Amino acid sequence: MQANRRQFLKSAAAASLVFNAVPLLGADPGRKYRTALIGSGWWGKNILKEAMASGRVKVVALCDADSTVLEVAAEQVKDLSGDQPKTYRDYRELLEKEKPEIVIIASPDHWHALQTIAAVQAGAHVFVEKPTGHTVNESRAMLKAAQASGRVVQVGLHRRIGPHHVNGMKFLKSGAVGEVGMVRLFAHGGGGVEKPNLNSPAPDSMDWNLWCGPAPLRPFNTRIHPGGWRQFLDYGNGQLGDWGVHWLDQVLWWSEEKYPRRVYSTGSRSVAGPAVLNDKEQTSDAPDHQVAVYDFEKFTCVWEHRRFAENNAEKHKIGSYYYGTKGTLHIGWRDGWTFYPTNSKDPIVHEDSQLQEPDGHNLKLLWADFLASIAGEAKGVANIEIAHRSSVLPLLGMISLRVGRSIQWDGAAEQILGDPEASKLLSRPYRGPWVYPKV
Repeated sequence: MQANRRQFLKSAAAASLVFNAVPLLGADPGRKYRTALIGSGWWGKNILKEAMASGRVKVVALCDADSTVLEVAAEQVKDLSGDQPKTYRDYRELLEKEKPEIVIIASPDHWHALQTIAAVQAGAHVFVEKPTGHTVNESRAMLKAAQASGRVVQVGLHRRIGPHHVNGMKFLKSGAVGEVGMVRLFAHGGGGVEKPNLNSPAPDSMDWNLWCGPAPLRPFNTRIHPGGWRQFLDYGNGQLGDWGVHWLDQVLWWSEEKYPRRVYSTGSRSVAGPAVLNDKEQTSDAPDHQVAVYDFEKFTCVWEHRRFAENNAEKHKIGSYYYGTKGTLHIGWRDGWTFYPTNSKDPIVHEDSQLQEPDGHNLKLLWADFLASIAGEAKGVANIEIAHRSSVLPLLGMISLRVGRSIQWDGAAEQILGDPEASKLLSRPYRGPWVYPKV
């Protein structure tokens, strides 16, 4: 616990130094917002560090289904800022008693909708992790609630504001790549056969029933929590929902098109092996490889991931290729962006990444933009309207994977055309007493 606290303090102190260089566009520097964190694990605390480093928040409350996680997080906040946040297991009680002005939501995907909607209806501005919802209609309900409340909702698509992503996008939009007819997105990694992991009782400090919430109640398994839930389709949407949303978001950022006409996806667990779920043991159930094709009016976009074999045969393992008539542009993560011209006599153009370490994100910039949006001086580079459109894309890919065929998408009406079975998957049943949000 002490080592974790020291690391938290060290990284937060570094974040404070870089944050002071970020302008707040005239916002009152003395204004501190009563702030709460829902989902107090590793990533939630990363966001909270940037909030505290801004000097613009007073941390009044933390929420998590695990009391040990809450205890550690509360001690870290007190050591860093002097704030003594109250701790809650139930976010509804937190909202009612603490009345925060800002709520950070870093819970698993299956909780994003209910918690975001409750927070904006309670009068709070929200910074919520990506993707917006676990299903399309959850995301639509979040958008509707945010618009009705007049609150600012920023989504954690931090690549929208990362310096090398911004500059790579300027290069792309300048016409230097030529006419782009195809985009390829990818995130590959290692892996292999997945052996089942034994189920076990949840830790005494954890309310596992509450953690599962509206999603199915699986047996507790350390492969799900902490961190592994993204590869369990009851709680996340696999690699496409986790990594894909970032790169699909960049495609919408570049393109003037807001949605595709058709989506087709295929994939399997041919290497990882069949999904296992019984009283004794379980594996994840997300595909170990997947391809999703998005047909837009003027270009075709292909997503692919592979959780085996790494990707040592190519220059890049993560990112996007924009294939144009003048060459190919790669916009990546830690490897920055690079333009490979069609004419071999022309020079390669490259820019290194500019990332906030140790995690390689740009949360400090996204948080500053969030505060500027609250002050009415920015629209939010990853506001709920933008993030909703981007989050829908991986969710449609997962629907196509489940039904085993392409789906026709009416993006203006946000409806699947001519396929009642696929249309049902725009929502999903909730486990009682939780109620699916109204769209």
